[in-house]
Parts: sequence; C-alpha cells; structure tokens
Amino acid sequence: MEQSNESIYLEHSDRIYRYIFLQVRQKELAEDLTQETFYRAFNNRQSFKQQASLSTWLLKIARNATYDYFRRKRIIQFLSFGKEEIVDTRSSSPEDELIRNDETERLYRALANLKKDYRDVLLLRKINESSIKETAYILGWTETKVKSTMARAFAALKKEMLEREGRTDE
Repeated sequence: MEQSNESIYLEHSDRIYRYIFLQVRQKELAEDLTQETFYRAFNNRQSFKQQASLSTWLLKIARNATYDYFRRKRIIQFLSFGKEEIVDTRSSSPEDELIRNDETERLYRALANLKKDYRDVLLLRKINESSIKETAYILGWTETKVKSTMARAFAALKKEMLEREGRTDE
C-alpha cells in the first residue's frame, strides 16, 4: 500500500529538518528548505525507483535543495552553533548541561573548519545516523569512499579539536 504525502511528511520531516538545520543553522531557513525538499519529492515521486529507502531518497533531495540554496546565495559555509541552539534535555544538572553545551559547541566549531566532504560524511553518518550504504547513495559515492573518507574525517576532526585546545599531542 502506498503512503500518502501527509504520512510521508509526518514520518520523515523531523529527520530532514534536523539534517538541513545542521547545515544552515537558521530555524526559518531550515523550515523553508524542508518544505522545498518535500515539494520536490512529491512533485517527482514517480522518479523514486526504490534503489534506496524512502528516507534516504528524501535526504538526498534535502542535500540537493540545501546546496542549491548555497550555490544561489554563494555562501557555502557552516556557521558555528550558538549555545542557545544546543538543547540537551537529558542532562542531570545545570552544571552538566553547561559542560555538555560547551563540548558540543567546540565539536561544531571544529566541524565547521573541516573540508566539505568531511563535514558531509560526518553529518550523515554520525549525526544523522545514516548507514554507509545510505550515505553512499546520498553523496553519490561508493561505499568504499564513504568508509575511507569517514576515517580521514575523524582524524581531521580529532586534529582540529586538539589544535583548538592548544594541544598537538595524542
């Protein structure tokens, strides 16, 4: 049985929004690009050949919509998260939340300094929790390239974070 557009939107919109927000860091813009993603998906639903899951197909459309926006505006960059945008409801105390927010902010600042391919693979694999196969489909890469780029991205992220802390060891 085929899902309605409404049920598809309800099931996948949070994941798509989160992925886009992590790239654009602006609530209203992420909402607009999420809507654009679903507009494109629903208008081109016949092109979905089920080579990947519906979720993966939607993430690929979201990525393309986001980069189309960046190309139009010529602003391919990743701004750092502000503390007000980082909310972790699992913290056990205000002190824990402050520490966690500071660590998250440092992570995203370091991530922002990585090259685009590294950011893409880290966002998809570790933050959006896409599989290697899904990530390969979304990025148009082979699974081997995803794995090797992921390894290099982790090494670059670790180096960037150590440099930000003023350490070069480890």
